Amino acid sequence: MSEVFIGTDIVDVERIKASLDNYSAKFLNKVFSLEEQEYCNSKSNPGIHYSGRFAAKEAIIKAIKSSGFEQQFSFKNIKIINHSDGSPNVKLDFKCKGDIKVSISHTQTHAVAFAILKINS
Repeated sequence: MSEVFIGTDIVDVERIKASLDNYSAKFLNKVFSLEEQEYCNSKSNPGIHYSGRFAAKEAIIKAIKSSGFEQQFSFKNIKIINHSDGSPNVKLDFKCKGDIKVSISHTQTHAVAFAILKINS
């Protein structure tokens, strides 16, 4: 038997772009790994991709926290690194029971993400 926990988040792309403009390296280094930054900066519109990853991290946090997980962790402890086929892969810098999958989508104005944490018992 398994338990499933879901998290979702939507982000206004302009809000993330404003954080990038106003706080630049401080914001980037607090939230994103160097590998995530390299990926987003390689795109023609990095703000959209940062927004998607930000939404994904928020969705993952919601899924993990809804499972009753109480250990402290930060945005930087969650990494969204793409598989070779382009799909997002979740890497955690801490131990969490179960498997996490995430889906990210975006337009020019919004990014949305859904996360599922499946814990097998």
